[in-house]
Amino acid sequence: MPGAMIAECSQCSENKEENKFVESDADEELLFNIPFTGNIKLKGIKVASEDTDSHPSKLRLFKNRPNMTFDDVMIEPDQVFELQKDTDGILEYCPKIVTFSSVSHLTMHFPKNFGAETTKIYYIGLKGEWTPSHRHGVTLCSYEVMPNLDDHKLKHLDSVARTIE
Repeated sequence: MPGAMIAECSQCSENKEENKFVESDADEELLFNIPFTGNIKLKGIKVASEDTDSHPSKLRLFKNRPNMTFDDVMIEPDQVFELQKDTDGILEYCPKIVTFSSVSHLTMHFPKNFGAETTKIYYIGLKGEWTPSHRHGVTLCSYEVMPNLDDHKLKHLDSVARTIE
């Protein structure tokens, strides 16, 4: 349905469950690759975590770069947010509308937190509008500068014989 909301948190505390979260394993970095089935006009992002140093302190957004890994995050992001501690997912961060008006894939990189060894996230909310995408495969074309008529025999033209007066 065009123009529909992706996901919006009306009561984030209902969505946040203390036993469901994502936690980094080796260090404080987390990376999310989010593919969409259509094009998204991203209007808002909410991030909820616990009120400790494991709350992420920075968010880097990359638009339309599928399959990013931690090796790829050194490139310049499309937008960066300095995050505040938010346990209820009330704070909404607004991406640049011009930059994030046609997103088919979103990568979210959380490079650091407020000082803990690992980062925990309980909730990520995305707000925006979805429209169907118009994707097509690669078209292979061959162009001829000077066609050779012997290469293009058309049987229906061979049977027509008219004289022009």
